[in-house]
Formats: sequence, structure tokens, C-alpha cells
Amino acid sequence: MTDFLEVHTTIDSQEAAQKIAEALVAKRLAACVQISGPITSTYWWQGKIEQAEEWVCTAKTRSELYDQLEQAIRDAHTYDVPEILAVPIAAGNQSYLDWIRHET
Repeated sequence: MTDFLEVHTTIDSQEAAQKIAEALVAKRLAACVQISGPITSTYWWQGKIEQAEEWVCTAKTRSELYDQLEQAIRDAHTYDVPEILAVPIAAGNQSYLDWIRHET
């Protein structure tokens, strides 16, 4: 396992995305959360194809904080089944990675 992760979640409004971002950074579970959007998501939900406008939160964190970060997202999220996906950071600018470590 790598030391660092990018964790992604999507949500239905920019305000809700900002709430998640602020919660993760305030709790020092993420050094940075970037919000992108709006995007259009097309997906299966309860037996039919749905389409929705969403915003993406991308959090930079340490791997050891994943469980706490996931719970914080769940606590702030409005979806029944939120997308929460972690992607290992295989390599990166060492100064930036040191910054993530220091801020979390």
C-alpha cells in the first residue's frame, strides 16, 4: 500500500461539496480537497437509468486516515449510497507529499 491516496466522492450540489471539503480539511483528514463540476453522471439506480448533475470532491490524504475520512464523508453526505473511491498515489512531487503528511 502506498502512503498517500486521492479519495473521490460526488454529490448533487456545489454547496454540499463545499461542506464535505471544509469538514475533511478542518478535521485534518485531508490536506486539500478540490471541487470540480458540474459534471453529468449517468448511472443505474433502482432498476432504471438516471442522469444527474454532480460535483466531484477529490481529497489528498494519507492512507492510514482512509477509514476516518470515509466516515466523515458518510456523515456529511446526502446520498443513500455515496461514491467513495480511493486511488493510491504511486509517485509525486516529494515536497507536495511532505506537505500532505504535515497537514494531516
